[in-house]
Amino acid sequence: MDAVLIDVLEESRTVGHLGPPPIADQLHHASAFLHALTDVVGPTEAHSRPQCRIADLGTGGGLPGLALAAWLPEAELHLVEVRQRRAEFLRAAVRRLGWAERVQVHEARAEDVGRAALRGSCDVVVARSFGPPAVTAECAAPLLTHRGLLVVSEPPEVTNPRWPVEGLTTLSLEMAEISPSATNIANLAAFRMVGEVDDRYPRRQGVPEKRPLWTVD
Repeated sequence: MDAVLIDVLEESRTVGHLGPPPIADQLHHASAFLHALTDVVGPTEAHSRPQCRIADLGTGGGLPGLALAAWLPEAELHLVEVRQRRAEFLRAAVRRLGWAERVQVHEARAEDVGRAALRGSCDVVVARSFGPPAVTAECAAPLLTHRGLLVVSEPPEVTNPRWPVEGLTTLSLEMAEISPSATNIANLAAFRMVGEVDDRYPRRQGVPEKRPLWTVD
């Protein structure tokens, strides 16, 4: 891992943009997303194809988005972060890392980028601690290309169904399998875009959270 990126992430943790666990542990967790991409998308799309476009919803202090940018030097990354201080931190980090040509920070709500800038353009969307399942799915699905992949970090122990088929179908998503090389590191869920997302989605700012398409007990 690039020493400059480690320094960036350590600074991010120091100022409170990342949680207190050691950066090595947080990077290990982020590597589960990488394994999910290579296992489910395949090495050609994830590693070799320059057009591969990845969006990270709610990047926060830089994970997993910045780590994926380091691990996938051929990919184009879009870091979506609504909070101004964190977005400013991410922009400075991208410049420091020399990635300005292929990593873009969107200081915006996910609902807004899903209706304009990134709609239907991303091969992969990743989300770590972004929001409840229905909110994450509604904000992520409109970003995906056909057969695009959504990968979401789940709580360590899930006892109740969180992704009902009926709700996913509304957004043209279906469950995708993830191999043990990813799930042995972190609890992830993955979904494929199998159709087109209705123009109603995502709904306007705040509505997906206030009136979710489904709820989890």
